[in-house]
Amino acid sequence: MSSQRKYWSLSSRSAIVRLLRGRSLAGQFLAFQLLVVAVVLVAVAAVSVAQSTREFRDVRGQRMIAVAENIASTPIVRDRYRDPFAASTLAPDVDRAVALSGAELAEIIDPSGTVRASSDPQRLGKRIDLGSTRADEGRAWFGDSDVDGAHSLVGQVPILAPDGDVLAIVSVSERYPSLWQLLGGAGERLLIYLGIGAALGLVASWLLSRRIKRHTRGLEVAEIAGLADHREALLHSIREGVVAVNTDGAITVLNDSAQELLGLDDSAVGRRVDEVGLDPTVAGFLLDGAAGRDEDDVIITTRTRVLALNRRAASSQGQRIGTVTTMRDSTELAALQAQLSSHRSVTDTLRAQTHEFANQLHTISGLTQLGEFDAVRDLVGTLTRRRAEINDAVTQHISDPAVAALLIAKTSLAAESGVTLTLTGDSHLSALDPALATDVITLLGNLVDNAVDVSVGSTAAQVRIHIDDAHGLLLTVADSGPGVPQHLRESIFSRGVTSKPDVPGGRGIGLALVRLVTAQHGGTVEISDGTGGGAVFTVRLPEAAHV
Repeated sequence: MSSQRKYWSLSSRSAIVRLLRGRSLAGQFLAFQLLVVAVVLVAVAAVSVAQSTREFRDVRGQRMIAVAENIASTPIVRDRYRDPFAASTLAPDVDRAVALSGAELAEIIDPSGTVRASSDPQRLGKRIDLGSTRADEGRAWFGDSDVDGAHSLVGQVPILAPDGDVLAIVSVSERYPSLWQLLGGAGERLLIYLGIGAALGLVASWLLSRRIKRHTRGLEVAEIAGLADHREALLHSIREGVVAVNTDGAITVLNDSAQELLGLDDSAVGRRVDEVGLDPTVAGFLLDGAAGRDEDDVIITTRTRVLALNRRAASSQGQRIGTVTTMRDSTELAALQAQLSSHRSVTDTLRAQTHEFANQLHTISGLTQLGEFDAVRDLVGTLTRRRAEINDAVTQHISDPAVAALLIAKTSLAAESGVTLTLTGDSHLSALDPALATDVITLLGNLVDNAVDVSVGSTAAQVRIHIDDAHGLLLTVADSGPGVPQHLRESIFSRGVTSKPDVPGGRGIGLALVRLVTAQHGGTVEISDGTGGGAVFTVRLPEAAHV
C-alpha cells in the first residue's frame, strides 16, 4: 500500500510538472490557483457526500424500523408467520410494505436465520447471518449489512411472544445510493455552491495572474533568476564598496568590498545602519541620505581606513526607495598625499629660507658697497648666532635627526607667516626607529601646519610644541587660534572634502591622517582648550621604538 501511495504521489508531481512546463509565470500561478480551486471543490463534494450519507443512514434507518414495526404489528403476520405456506400467505403484506416505504427488500426471518417470507421469492429458505443484529435480543435495530453482496441499510424489528421470547424477525433493507446519486441528492444547493466557488476561484486566479505579470514586468521565472544572478555577480565582483539603505535606515545591499571596508558581514543586511557597529561618522553619512541630498567624494576617516564616499538617491517607479552609496579605500592615496604634503612643506621651507637668505645677502652686499665692513661683521655674527640658537633649541632636546630637521624647518616657515613656533624646555625625544620617525613626522607636520594656519592673524600668533618619550610617546601642539568647538572635536578628525575650502581646520585630509596614523599605532588623539585660548592637540602612542 505504501509503494502504491508513493507511486501515485510521484505520478501526481510529474503530472503537475508537465502541466506547468513551458508556461509563463502568470500562467503557472493561474494553473496553481485552478488546482487549488479543484482541490477545494473536491473537498466540498467529499464533505457533501459524507453529510448526505449520514443523513440517509439516520433518516432512512428510522424509516426502515417503522416499516418493519408496521409489518410486525399486522395480525395476519403474527398469526401466520409459522404457517408452512407463510411465503404465499404473507407475500401481499410484504410486497405492500415494500411498495409503500420505498424499501428494496422486506423479509420475515425465524430466530435461526431462515427466510420464511420475502419480497424476493429467490431468497425463500435462505439462511442469513444474524451476527450483527440486535433484533434476536428482542430490540429494534438498524445498521449496515451486506445483502446479496450489496452494501445496504437494514432495519429489523422482533416479533415477540407474550413472555418476551423472539418468535421471528421482520427485516427491511435498502441499498445505499451511489456516489452520483448522493451528489445529485444534495440538490441544487450543492451545485450552486460548487458553481459559485469555481467561478470565484477562476476570477481570483485570473486577477492574481494579471497582477503578478504586471509587477514582474512580464519577466518569466528564468529571466528573473538570471537577472538576480547577474546582479549578485556584478555587486560582489566590483572593487568599490556598495551599500544600499532604504528609507527606514535598514541596509538592503552590502557587497563583498563594502563588508571588508566597513568590517561587517552578511548578517548586517536587513538591520538598521546604527545597529551594526559602524563608525558613527559613516553611519551618520549613510543615514543622512534620508534627506534626499546627494554627496560627491566625501572623505571619512575611520579608525583604520580613509574612505571616499559618493551617495545617490535611488527611486523606483517615481518613488524614493532609499540611497546607494559607493566607497573607495583611499588609505594609500591619503598616505601618498601625506608624503606629497611633506615634500611640499620642505619646498615651502626651502623657499622661505631662500627668500630669507636672499634678503640677508642683499643687506650684506649693500653694506659692503657702502664700506660698512664692521656692520657686515656684526650682521653676519648676529645671523649665525640666531641660526645656532634655533638649531640648539631643537637639537638639545630632540635627538632624532628627522624630527629635529622638521621642527627647524617649520620654525622658519612659521616665522615667515608671522607665527612664533617654540619647543618647550622640558621636551625630550631620543633617536627613533626610521619607520616610527616617518610616522611621527607625519603626525607632527600635520598638527604644526594646522596650528600655524589657525594662528595667523591672532593676537599672540604663536605655536608651542611639547614632546616627551618617557612613557610611550607624547606629542602636544598648542595654538593661539580660535579653538575647536565641542561639537566638532570628533568630526574634525573623521570627515573632510579635499576640493572645498571650508573644511574644519582648513587642512582637509591632514587631521584625518593624524587620527589614522595614531590608531594604527594603537594610540589616541584628543583636543582640549588652551589655558590662554586656542586649541591643544594631544597625541599619545603606547610605546616608542628607539634606535
